[in-house]
Amino acid sequence: MSAGAINAAGIGEEGLGPSATTISKVTSRQHTFRESILVAVGYNTLVPPTRVGLRNVAVIAHVDHGKTSLVNSMLAQVGLVHMRFGESAFTLDSMTGNPLEREKGVTILSKIIGIPVPKAMRERWAGGQSSSSGDGQPGPSGGSDATDLAKLTGIPYHAPWSGDEVRLNIIDTPGHADFGGEVERVLGMADGALLIVDAAEGPMPQTRFVLHKAFELHLRPIVVINKVDRRDARADWVLSATSDLFLDLATDAEQLDFPVLYAIAREGKAGFQPDQLEETLEPLFRTIIEHVPPPTGELEGPLQLQITTLDYDSHQGRFAIGRIRRGAVRPSDSVVLLNRYDERTGPFKVVNVYTYEGLARVNVECATVGDIVALTGIPEVAIGDTVADPSRPEALPAQEIEEPTVRMTFGVNTSPFAGREGKLSSTSRQLRARLLRELETNVSLRVEDTDSADEFLVSGRGELHLAILIETVRREGYEFAVSRPEVITKEIDGKLQEPVEHLVVDTIEEHVGAVAELLGKRLGKLEHMAHDGHGGVRMEFRVPTRGLIGLRSQLLTATRGHSVMASRLLGYEPWQGPLSGSRNGVLVASEGGVATGYSIANAQDRAQTFVEPQTAVYEGMLVGLNSRPEDMAINISKEKKQTNIRSSTSEIAVKLSPPLRLSLEQALDFIEADELVEVTPAAFRMRKRLLSAHDRARASKRAP
Repeated sequence: MSAGAINAAGIGEEGLGPSATTISKVTSRQHTFRESILVAVGYNTLVPPTRVGLRNVAVIAHVDHGKTSLVNSMLAQVGLVHMRFGESAFTLDSMTGNPLEREKGVTILSKIIGIPVPKAMRERWAGGQSSSSGDGQPGPSGGSDATDLAKLTGIPYHAPWSGDEVRLNIIDTPGHADFGGEVERVLGMADGALLIVDAAEGPMPQTRFVLHKAFELHLRPIVVINKVDRRDARADWVLSATSDLFLDLATDAEQLDFPVLYAIAREGKAGFQPDQLEETLEPLFRTIIEHVPPPTGELEGPLQLQITTLDYDSHQGRFAIGRIRRGAVRPSDSVVLLNRYDERTGPFKVVNVYTYEGLARVNVECATVGDIVALTGIPEVAIGDTVADPSRPEALPAQEIEEPTVRMTFGVNTSPFAGREGKLSSTSRQLRARLLRELETNVSLRVEDTDSADEFLVSGRGELHLAILIETVRREGYEFAVSRPEVITKEIDGKLQEPVEHLVVDTIEEHVGAVAELLGKRLGKLEHMAHDGHGGVRMEFRVPTRGLIGLRSQLLTATRGHSVMASRLLGYEPWQGPLSGSRNGVLVASEGGVATGYSIANAQDRAQTFVEPQTAVYEGMLVGLNSRPEDMAINISKEKKQTNIRSSTSEIAVKLSPPLRLSLEQALDFIEADELVEVTPAAFRMRKRLLSAHDRARASKRAP
């Protein structure tokens, strides 16, 4: 059909062309007519206001309940794993470029994955066929079907009116409470949610948090009870507990009508009964398409898109990622930027428009309402900003993020070893710039200046949140010093208030006393305790947030590894008094040098040491834990004096106990207010804030 074949109604003779007005707009940009149809689709009134070929789904759950494993299996069963990476061994966290997610075993950053559900799979559902082929071979998870599905995913972008496939935009979210800010800001891109619940643990504190956020946004959840193959699985009890949670949080009757599936995410199996799982995830795909509503919006209107995530590429610069709420966007479009204060900047020219195919970004000529896109060419964009058409610049309301509860100081490294191990210059100006850059993507973080030009106050959602930031900055090559985390208090009605959390501890019966004693010292109050009938116990406490700092490592030690803890913020309550101190004094190096076996052996008679022979030390560095409450200065680099007296035992080697090695989280909990943790790309060192013994003595005299 030629460009002139437009009838009076503005419709092409074959029923596919755009209006004459649209044609005049795009021909000035020197596109072919076929390209013009694709480019102008966002303003074509023939496109229905509902994107029937698209579903935006968030995967939400408590930490370690199987969100990422489920998405891995979904990618594998539509062929994207083999198509993109060519390897059968694949995990979602392994392809994100964030090694901390692999090491910590938790999702830290949300991810967007585009999964096309092929027409062949949907035709099997419509025809009543099972998820296995007629010859007994598996469906999408293996055999020839998997190869066919991989071929169907080769088209980078499919027009929603073609009907060839349904595209799922899956948003994988973090499960740890410290990264709840990631969940809050990306849930708005979804129309539905997969709520994953462990078949043994049941609903946990973060399960309540993410479900509450989903209900606030009026999302329709699908419950997936995962890990039904566990020996201690209790699917019926978990379903009952999940139903009670829905009753407690739902705001309307429709939210109580939710489908339930059972799954073994790691093996890619799902079904509607725990003992009747199909060999593939087709029941899950089918439920998503039938239950999650397709996105709707004003297709013919001008562009409106809110930025929820930022990314950066050294070649293309900053990626602004968000969901289109109105209109369409294409390369070379002119847009303006509106921040949360309705301040307008621009216009800017969109350079590229990307959607998602698996974990890859795919360049497209046009994206419309409901698409989750990544745009380039918009400088200085921030999370929460609105990208809009200049003809109708209307800002969308910014997502409210809960305030941080824990803070600590980041300061310039002032130890004698400063500059030896850092790969980047870490002056106060550069450290401040790096922390401010983190605010662009880490919306739960706060950075403030202090009275000292060399220190900055950094606030986050929890101890792990700040520890991940420290580890990230350290691995980039910076060196700095951090203080012990402390809670952020508020004064409400003239009274000092502190954050309080709901803590759940799963342990075994023989360690109930140890857990209760440990939490009692941290002002925890036992509110509920339940036995599962198999030797396991769930204990629920109400405890101040400051009582949770460093609790995890002590809890694992007290229960010999038989414990799992999780918490969520309840709110602020009156200050409950000081915590009982549990740490003894420390051994402080009185001189710099190299630690010797002779000095370490003498120190180990009355203390646990942190260093081994030949470790470089400096004055003021913590080298051990004293057996008494007071600090003690020690010359850890002292060598044995040589004499002319011969001894038959002089050649016997000194036997030393292994040094006590603390992780970053343990070190942050170990130090006191007058101490710091020195962080470099090569090591962690604990030190006194004032290195000189004379300065410490003088400061103690001035203290009230």
